Amino acid sequence: MAAYGLYTHIASNKFRSMLLLAGLFLLIYVLVYAGALIAEVVINGDETVVYYLSRAFYDLKVAAPVATVVAAAWIVIAYFFHQSMIDAVTGGHDVTRQEQPRLYNLLENLCISRGITMPKLKIMESPALNAFATGLNPRQYSITVTTGLLNALDDKEIEAVLGHELTHIKNGDVQLMVVAVIIAGVVGFFGELFFRLFTNFSWSSGSGSSSSSRSSSSSSDSKSSGGGAVIVIIIAVVLIVVAWLLSQVVKLALSRSREYLADAGSVELTKDPDAMISALRKIENRGELPGATSAVMELCVDNPREGFADLFATHPSVQSRVDALVKFAGGHDPGPLPPPGYEIEEPDTQSDRRHTQPPLHQGPWNDAAGSASPPPVPAPSPAGTAGSNPKSDPMGDPMGPWGRH
Repeated sequence: MAAYGLYTHIASNKFRSMLLLAGLFLLIYVLVYAGALIAEVVINGDETVVYYLSRAFYDLKVAAPVATVVAAAWIVIAYFFHQSMIDAVTGGHDVTRQEQPRLYNLLENLCISRGITMPKLKIMESPALNAFATGLNPRQYSITVTTGLLNALDDKEIEAVLGHELTHIKNGDVQLMVVAVIIAGVVGFFGELFFRLFTNFSWSSGSGSSSSSRSSSSSSDSKSSGGGAVIVIIIAVVLIVVAWLLSQVVKLALSRSREYLADAGSVELTKDPDAMISALRKIENRGELPGATSAVMELCVDNPREGFADLFATHPSVQSRVDALVKFAGGHDPGPLPPPGYEIEEPDTQSDRRHTQPPLHQGPWNDAAGSASPPPVPAPSPAGTAGSNPKSDPMGDPMGPWGRH
């Protein structure tokens, strides 16, 4: 599906996201099949690889309805209680217009200008600079902003961040990301469960196989069957690892592709690309929420937790997002800010320098840096005597500090 404009990109992104979400759900059945392979090896220890694979496929068909019901129940629970769980982790709480008139009015004006339903407004007590949107339906939509963001950003920058989060809600990104996090959580849960079962059974099967090998070491069938069990166990472990990795990659693909569109949507709402760029530069490297889980950080404006070689980073870099705003929205990049903590040391250094320098006399001949110029040589008097007194000689010293009168 080709995309030529902003709204076409949004529609194309939604279509691809639904395909990725369906693929993410299918990974649950891959894990069930891997679990069935492990179970067949434990139950039937003396069979061939083909037998294990066929039996595991039959077990998958039997267990698929149960796995579907369990995954659906997980999604239903998260549908109704995910906001409560996020608030419990982050400490976010609802605020009213009376408590936060500045923030409330900015959000309300954006919603009125575009006819968007006003989401709930939450505040998180944290010095970090970040914000995120959550919810699966209009009654659940909410935007959480940290106190650090309120203190560090001006009104235009806060408005740009709110526009970013409103775009996530308007484009349906919040629902897809929450569901993706939920399904990825199911995949991770099943993967960890099967891995624990495998490690537990590997010790017991290892001791059993050692005793059986001593009693029937001359049996060629036992050797071949033991080799088949090892191969099937390896296949099961590979499936579990691949399913988990794919779940992370799908989740990252959903998250990364939406940040650019949310930035563009913010510019469309505020008509101010420079405010969005300035907000991103201030948030850069200052958005870490220490008590938040990785699932919460994936919903934020910026996630500073980078993966291995940036492979598992959930957000594109701030630099790439700023470059996109400069290229396509006509914004101006002021450049990265100094790292956190550097701004505090710089004023002290300048103060020390001022104290070490001797005070200089400020006069019309001092330059902007405070260095005094040599005094001008007085012009000769009409009588040709240097240094004549202008008070006694009205014609003396016709030169002033800015030239001849």
